[in-house]
Amino acid sequence: MSLTKWEPLTDIEAIVDRAFNWPPLRLGTSMALAELGPRVDICESDGTYLFKADIPGMNKEDVVVSIADDMLTIQGERKRESEETRPHFHRVERSYGSFSRSFSLPDDADPKTVHAHCEKGELTVSIAKRAGTKDTKPITVPVD
Repeated sequence: MSLTKWEPLTDIEAIVDRAFNWPPLRLGTSMALAELGPRVDICESDGTYLFKADIPGMNKEDVVVSIADDMLTIQGERKRESEETRPHFHRVERSYGSFSRSFSLPDDADPKTVHAHCEKGELTVSIAKRAGTKDTKPITVPVD
């Protein structure tokens, strides 16, 4: 006998698909409700650490980037359309709400050199490597 994980939201989605005679749409395992944060790529090149986060449909004003205690934090909120302008949805798969992702910085990352840039739904945060002592004051990073 094998154990099967029960996912009630998937069952409800299948019932709705059958009720409206829609073809089932399965893109792999369903996303957990807690996974509202953006997907992030982290790489190192030419003495710089790069964090690239996908934030489609969000403006730079909707995102806050900060560094405190050797942690880079990306926070934001994707808001739903207002009730008056929103059409009658049959399926909502995009996530909405607040998110926060934090990343430990390497010991040689210099938080004084952090730069954040948002363009075409991608947030890029670059942090140069340093040679010297650490500064422990929290820093809020402007996104341009």
